[in-house]
Amino acid sequence: MLAAERRDHLLALLANEGKIVAKGVAAGLGISEDSVRRDLRDLAAEGLCQRVYGGALPVSPAVVDYAARQAVTPDGKQKVASVAAGLVPPGGVLILDGGTTALAVARALPKDLACTVITHSPTIAAALLDHPQAEIFLLGGRIFKHSAVACGAAAVEAAQNVSADLCLLGVTGVHPEAGLTTGDAEEAAMKRALAARAAETYVLASSEKIGTASRFRVLPWAEVSGLITDADPHDAVIEQLKALGVEILAAD
Repeated sequence: MLAAERRDHLLALLANEGKIVAKGVAAGLGISEDSVRRDLRDLAAEGLCQRVYGGALPVSPAVVDYAARQAVTPDGKQKVASVAAGLVPPGGVLILDGGTTALAVARALPKDLACTVITHSPTIAAALLDHPQAEIFLLGGRIFKHSAVACGAAAVEAAQNVSADLCLLGVTGVHPEAGLTTGDAEEAAMKRALAARAAETYVLASSEKIGTASRFRVLPWAEVSGLITDADPHDAVIEQLKALGVEILAAD
């Protein structure tokens, strides 16, 4: 089989099965695993897959820059945001992550809701300025422009000194095996630090992130309270997550 034909075969596997197992592909095509791994390296370099141990997974479309992400599934993000905002009780303390879905949550919070919002995103803080009953705490540090959030040692240290009832966390990839992932190591560390300071953590994930993976793991499924998504409840990945015991809050 020619290299171009192998490439098409691998892309078809990703689209149809949601993953590539290098050993299985090699056996099926009668080629070496090294050849499959080289093909996967080439596809990953083009941004067409996310390599993982033993193969590859679909790459998340949420790794593009912040401005471009605002145009990705805005309706789905709004649905997720509406459900997420409903989890915030009057008088509650919320840790709100950065990113475009979290920004939709900030905008979805009732203007008359009395609450405290802790965030490391200046964009989120600015969006809440017209919420007169919301007290805002902005955690500082080096700004990671891709997601418009503070990251790094200073931001993690600041996060370790707060506590909240609820954390609403954004990720770029949601996968039964890979877990919850994002594309930057420092951002992943910051997300872990935030989630560790809340009694409950719910993940915000519009449908385009379901079944995909990014390079750095944020949290395993055992460390989150549930997932808020507008994905089809009968989607194969959602069914797998339910089988793992993950609480799914449908945003439809």
